Amino acid sequence: MSFDRRKFIKRLIIAAAAIEGFFLIKGGVSKVSHIEKKKELFNAGNVNTFHSNKTYPFVTGQFFLRRFKDGGFLAMSVKCTHLGCIVDSNLKTGGYNCPCHRSQFNQFGEVLAAPATRPLDYFPITIENGELLIDTSAPVKRKSFDKSQLTYA
Repeated sequence: MSFDRRKFIKRLIIAAAAIEGFFLIKGGVSKVSHIEKKKELFNAGNVNTFHSNKTYPFVTGQFFLRRFKDGGFLAMSVKCTHLGCIVDSNLKTGGYNCPCHRSQFNQFGEVLAAPATRPLDYFPITIENGELLIDTSAPVKRKSFDKSQLTYA
């Protein structure tokens, strides 16, 4: 039995291409299933239970819900935009602090101190029958705070 180097290399290339094709197809299918994924609506409670100018942490939903003086609601992710550490709310400033690398955010989630380079992600809020429903399936990345990110009852 003789060893044919050309046949071996051909078969090796075909096998590598087949494996690569498998992973390309698998990646495409998982992206499609992610797009078709239903919204995960977290019921935070009745609008009237939240006081103005206060922050409410929701550990299970992994977000902070803030109601501002004007009555607007904003749901922000608890994950720091630097490396994903869990941020703490700062009761003195009304903002948020990252314990890992000392990033600081204001009450709107905007960066006050680096190394984070962008604001905290936020989650879309809808209000149905007086209930706050937060879509935690897809955090929205942003470059800055805009009043259009607030939801009003």
